Order: sequence, then structure tokens, then C-alpha cells
Amino acid sequence: MTDTIKLDIMSDPICPWCYIGKAHLDRALTDHPDHPFVIEWHPFQLNPDMPAGGMGRREYLEGKFGGKEGAVRAYAPVVEHAEAAGLSIDFEGMQRTPNTLDAHRLIHWAGIEGRQTAAVSALFQAYFVDTRDIGDHEVLADIADGIEMDAAVVSKLLASDADVEDIRKRDAHSRQMGISSVPTFIVAGKHAVPGAQPPELWQKVITELRGDG
Repeated sequence: MTDTIKLDIMSDPICPWCYIGKAHLDRALTDHPDHPFVIEWHPFQLNPDMPAGGMGRREYLEGKFGGKEGAVRAYAPVVEHAEAAGLSIDFEGMQRTPNTLDAHRLIHWAGIEGRQTAAVSALFQAYFVDTRDIGDHEVLADIADGIEMDAAVVSKLLASDADVEDIRKRDAHSRQMGISSVPTFIVAGKHAVPGAQPPELWQKVITELRGDG
């Protein structure tokens, strides 16, 4: 029996490369059910200065990419890699780009209940496939309900400042460590693996960690 090994993942629920990276990792973990990883997700906001209520998608694209054409060019490789990973992303259907602080709070609370990866998966589905506003408290409470958390408790927590400073400090800590983009995977607390790596890389890592390679 291989000892468990911590796999820390810095991610943001609106990051398409994080969505793709998780799909690649999931495929490798499914192929190796005896993998040694214990996974923990950590907050990293792509847009830490986003207004609390988010902003219209068109306004966001204008500011970041100079408009829709620039965004189409920037997202072309995302679409290509998502399709190769068997994922769909409905960029056309997205109306708002949210502030993800509250989504990260939900991921944190889900972790306390052992449902952290389920929360991450549900947030990716809600944002990229169902084009829901994952900055909206009702949407987040509904997502919590869908992964068997208490939606009423989550709603109360979201209406408070619970863990806001903790999420901000953890985000800042990742940046102080030198992390500037996500996803970033940290194996055993020391080996940083940046980007949406293909399943083959994770299969190789798992094989080496198990001593099979």
C-alpha cells in the first residue's frame, strides 16, 4: 500500500484551463484507482479586483481582450483543448463574469464536510456548461444543495463575512509563493506542476510515486 501523498491544487472556478486540467487529472485518477493522492483545492482569484457583484461579460471582454474578436483569438486554444478533453464550454451563453470570492468560500466549507472536489466539479459545470452566475448567492446555495450540503446554512454563511479574510489571505499566500497562474498543482508540498497537464503526465507521476516506474 502506497502512503498517501498530498496534491494541493490552486484554482479558480472561472478559469477554463483549471476546468480542463481537472478533467485531465480525473481521467488519470480513474485509470489508476489506487493512486496515492489526497487532494485539497486552494483559492486563487483570476480577477481579485473584480467588483463584488461581478460585471457584464461583454464589458469584461472589452477590458481584458479589447473586445469579442480578441477574446475569440485568446479562447481558441481553450476551446480546442476542451473539446479534446471531451468538455463543452458555452462562452456564447455567458452573460456575467463573477467575482469568485464567495465561490471559494463555498469550496472551503465543502472541504470541511468532505465534499470539496464535488463542489469544484459543480461550480465548473454551473459556470462553463449551464452559464450560471456563480457569484450569485442563490446559485451558490443551490449548488451546495446539489452536493448534499445544507443550503440554508450556506445561505446564512454567504450573507455574513465568514472566512472572507481567510480566503483572501490564502490567495495572497499563493502569490507570495510565486504562483502567478492557475491551475498550479503542488505534489507532496514541494514539486510544482503548472498548467493543464495531459492525463499521460499524471499517469507517469502516479506510476513513479507508486514505485512501479
